[in-house]
Amino acid sequence: MLADTLARAGCRAVFGLPADEPGLLDAAEAHPDLTAVAVADQRVAACAAAGHALTSGTPAVLALTTGPAFVNALAGLSEAASLCAPVVVVTTRAPGAQLGRGAFQYVDQAAMADPLLTWYTLVERPDRLVWAVRRAVALAVAGRPGVTVVEVTDEVAREVVDPAGEPVAPARRLVAVPPAADLDRAARLLTGARLPVVLAGGGTRWGDQAAAVVRLAERLHAPIVTTAAGRGVVDERHPLSLGCAGLYATPPVDALLDRADVVLALGSRLEETVRMDWPGLSRAALVQVDLDVRAFDAGVPPALALLGDAGATAAALTDRIAADDVDAVGRADRAALLRDVRAGTTRTVAEQLDRSPVRRALREVAAVYGDRVVWVHENGLHDIWSYHRPALTVAAGATVVCPGEQTMMGFGVAAAIGAATAAPERPVVVLAGDGAVQLSVNALPTAAARRLGITVLMFDNQGFGWPRHLRALSGEPPGPARFPTPVPVLDWVRACGGWAADLAVTPDLGAVLREARAAAGRGELALVRVPVPDTDVPVGVRRLLGPPQDGG
Repeated sequence: MLADTLARAGCRAVFGLPADEPGLLDAAEAHPDLTAVAVADQRVAACAAAGHALTSGTPAVLALTTGPAFVNALAGLSEAASLCAPVVVVTTRAPGAQLGRGAFQYVDQAAMADPLLTWYTLVERPDRLVWAVRRAVALAVAGRPGVTVVEVTDEVAREVVDPAGEPVAPARRLVAVPPAADLDRAARLLTGARLPVVLAGGGTRWGDQAAAVVRLAERLHAPIVTTAAGRGVVDERHPLSLGCAGLYATPPVDALLDRADVVLALGSRLEETVRMDWPGLSRAALVQVDLDVRAFDAGVPPALALLGDAGATAAALTDRIAADDVDAVGRADRAALLRDVRAGTTRTVAEQLDRSPVRRALREVAAVYGDRVVWVHENGLHDIWSYHRPALTVAAGATVVCPGEQTMMGFGVAAAIGAATAAPERPVVVLAGDGAVQLSVNALPTAAARRLGITVLMFDNQGFGWPRHLRALSGEPPGPARFPTPVPVLDWVRACGGWAADLAVTPDLGAVLREARAAAGRGELALVRVPVPDTDVPVGVRRLLGPPQDGG
């Protein structure tokens, strides 16, 4: 019954580690409309659920049990919550007769997870189970998407529940637009701007909002930048696209953003990374659009806060702006400026390219794998190059799955399991450091056994990049930030039945990646090791913290 209710509510996949007794994961495996994905680690399962939700646009289910299973999933759930990924957690509770008496594996799940959750409920009566699941799915996708939890008592879990007569329909996003007067004021601010900028956040990725965002920018002749989570909404080959903002802005994009006098932020809470190295954001008139009132004034006080759906609000603003509201001279000036800035980013990324194995690998993997890739990111040091357009240009048809503000190490390979389950017909490429892949060892057997065709591009500096870079900047030795012995990741992948290659042994990058693509096409887990020096530090990090030192 539980599996059927989830399926009828619009869920398509259930992730988890099998419980001692048959439970939700078993029922999902037997259900024709659900895919059950059993993993060896609840942390991996939580990240996989987030990856599936972000790729499919539908809520994913995480099946847990009380105690250490729930606790182990919290790191992944913190990332899902940060990403506003719609994840429905179904977990159990210890038998009521033992509560308060040292019940086996009892933890206060509600208290532990409360800061991460959109909604939580405890089901103590069988006749409330269908309602609880239906509401959990609805609230996971409504407004600002997020994590919901249904905790089912042991007694209810053992009952046979008859769902007859209980209506369940697929959950859907509710769309709202701000009042007309607020829209009119926003339109006046935008059309009167000398240099308006459109910022697309993660909230623009749901549904069909992307087209509305691009149409508005085209009407304004305004540059478009994104947050990391909003990447993939806009084809970065579009002449108005400048890639990411903040930490991930590729010079001279940062200089252009500092000149903006009006910024339209769509579906973004303006977290710290998007504000980094953007002092002009606090000087610009900020028009912020979000479905969640808690987003306003969290990072920057808005000149105008618009409570509404990002896409619908963008469409309503476009309707209020005539094609000739931006004069011809202004359009020509902005077009010339954008051409110069885009050319400047190309020069930035090409600078000393022969000394950057990361940038060379990114350029080649994009050429070999094509446009419709699901790019799955980590947030290590060297792989941050992949956030910089045009070091990696995200084309139309691509999807981006990245960590949120938690930047949990080990997110990438685990999230790729969910992404590949959601999009089995598309190539899935993980861009990660060796430390992150080492933390993904529990995900490798699942990725290989399910024949998901995941490719991992591993940037290997034999240690933890961020801690080592910060130690180098302060003149300290790397200490524990350097691995004492090489991590045998290639052996692990091969032991799982996957394909692996080392560019230190086989240096023909193009040939190796073509072999990796062929292996992934056969459903194999493919991993390519890219040795990188400590000096291959992304331009945004250098701008923020200073240049790296040789050696380390």
